[in-house]
Parts: sequence; C-alpha cells; structure tokens
Amino acid sequence: MTTIPISNAAAGTSAAAPAQASPEMAKFKKAAQAFEAVFVRQLIGTMRSAGGEGEGLFDSEATKQFQDMADAKTADAMASKGALHIADMLVKQYGARIVAAATPATAAQPAAATDGKAGQ
Repeated sequence: MTTIPISNAAAGTSAAAPAQASPEMAKFKKAAQAFEAVFVRQLIGTMRSAGGEGEGLFDSEATKQFQDMADAKTADAMASKGALHIADMLVKQYGARIVAAATPATAAQPAAATDGKAGQ
C-alpha cells in the first residue's frame, strides 16, 4: 500500500497560481502571509485561554507577557513556513483577480469610439 504525504497536497497550489510574477502579486503574497500569522496568533491565544489553567505558583503578568510574545513568534514562524497553507489558499483563490486588476483593459476603449459613429 502506498501513501501520499500531506505535504504533497499543497504542492499543487503553486502550479495553479498565476504564472505571471508581478509586484502586485508579491505584495499580495506578503499580505496573505501576514494574515496567516495573525490568524494563527489568534488561534494559539484562544487555545491557551480555553485551557482553563488556575493560578499557578509562577503565574504573573510578566509570565503572561512573555508567553504572548512566544506565541506571536511561534505564529510568525508557522506562517513563514506555510504550516497551515492559509496564505497559499488565499493566493490560489484571489491571485487571478490580482493579475487581472493589474492588466489594463485597452480593448474596450476603441469599441466605445466606433459605437458613437454607428449612430450617425
């Protein structure tokens, strides 16, 4: 029996993404990665608060602050590695719209000019 690793499932997302690399697409990929980092940070924070831990011997505001900083760093690392592939899915879903919005529509302008002459 052969098994396919889960990591290969995400390999198809780069092939489906638009082949055209543009500055707008690079900005969008960076924004999608930042969104993934914020989402993972919120996810970790919610999971930690749902733990229902009581007051421990070493619990303090300083400990909470360092724990939040560690959670943020973990979320940033997970997003930069694409652990959940949220940014990849956003690029796959909205990438074509970014490329289409970046290309000017020059074909529509001459058609409008000929319509005005046909009515005379």
